Amino acid sequence: MRDGRARARRRKPAPIGPPALGAGLITGAADDDPSGIATYSQAGAQFGYAMLWTMPLTLPLMVAIQLVSARIGCVTRRGLAANIKRDFPPIVLWAVVGLLLTANTLNLAADIAAMAQAVHLVAGGPVGLYAAGFGALSLTLQVYMRYQAYVRWLKWLTLALLAYVAVAFTVEVDWPALIRETALPGLALGHDALLMIVAVFGTTISPYLFFWQAALEMESGHDGRPRSGAGLRAQLRRIRADTLVGMTFSNLIGFFIILATAATLHADGGAAIQTSAQAAEALRPLAGDFCFALFCLGIVGTGLLAVPVLAGSAAYAVAEATGWPGSLDARLDKGEGAAFYAIIGAATMGGVALCFTPLDPVAELFWAAVCNGVIALPIMSVMMLLASRPKVMGAHVIGPCLRLAGWSATGVMALVVVAMLATL
Repeated sequence: MRDGRARARRRKPAPIGPPALGAGLITGAADDDPSGIATYSQAGAQFGYAMLWTMPLTLPLMVAIQLVSARIGCVTRRGLAANIKRDFPPIVLWAVVGLLLTANTLNLAADIAAMAQAVHLVAGGPVGLYAAGFGALSLTLQVYMRYQAYVRWLKWLTLALLAYVAVAFTVEVDWPALIRETALPGLALGHDALLMIVAVFGTTISPYLFFWQAALEMESGHDGRPRSGAGLRAQLRRIRADTLVGMTFSNLIGFFIILATAATLHADGGAAIQTSAQAAEALRPLAGDFCFALFCLGIVGTGLLAVPVLAGSAAYAVAEATGWPGSLDARLDKGEGAAFYAIIGAATMGGVALCFTPLDPVAELFWAAVCNGVIALPIMSVMMLLASRPKVMGAHVIGPCLRLAGWSATGVMALVVVAMLATL
């Protein structure tokens, strides 16, 4: 008996981080990837405090739609693509998967290039070598590290985002203007402003986050905990808390990035910021070496967090659409999940390869965010239909409040995209 208890204690993993926080925290932090940092930096540098209002507005919308995706994964024990495959025509499935792959590939290339440029700014050396190294490191960790250990390390990487909070508190801020513009923004809604709003919405409410959080909740079913009755209700309560904390953290970081660049770059005349590395470099003469180093640290840390999320969400979507077995818990050395890991490898190295093409990484960064904003609309609509169907969710269809919030998020995204297109 004593030996049995000792073995049980040895099998139990050491807790790292708050046990209730997992998929929601990682998903929220991955939203502030280098592409997102560049978009928020552009918003602050170009429009100053007048873009801060987007963060409190998008928070409830982001929480609602991520809750929907997480509930689908938790209740059905399937990812989003598998549910779409079962309940929608093939054209809908492959349209959604194709749009996701397009946006993720652009995002991966932009993020890997931004990480490489950040290291180059600090240490010098070849940007291409850094890009290849980051791609290889991320791929190796995803393939050879077990799922539970990998998720625990991803939690720790979320701390890198606190660098942007530190940056905001080391620069001079016009607090009355900040409060006024956040509550009542004096923003003229021309084409440039609308394009920026779509980019901010797209980098905040991104399709790859839907697929990733649903997949992580599906994966958590491998731990043997019950998924019916009281056990399922407990899981749904955990998901609510986890998602609320993760998305609030994500939007606070976005708020502080806009704030920091508004207080420095916009106040200095609105420097033309196109990448996250340029934002770091522009901050250096205005805010000092410490802020510069913090900004670069955040780019690399969040990039290491976001790259596996982008590649992993693409792999889950393709594997579920084709019917291939796939899981981050699969053991490649035992012949498990070869096709799944091949998709992760193709997505990651495809992003690295784009860094060596004539494609403009500046354009990739911004247009990846705009692309995310546009393609999020049909994916959000499909998710809302899935979560409202008893044949999909059983007794756990989303309630009236979450249904209203989810459709509101979809409607706001539609209004922003239509307004942008109308100004072309």
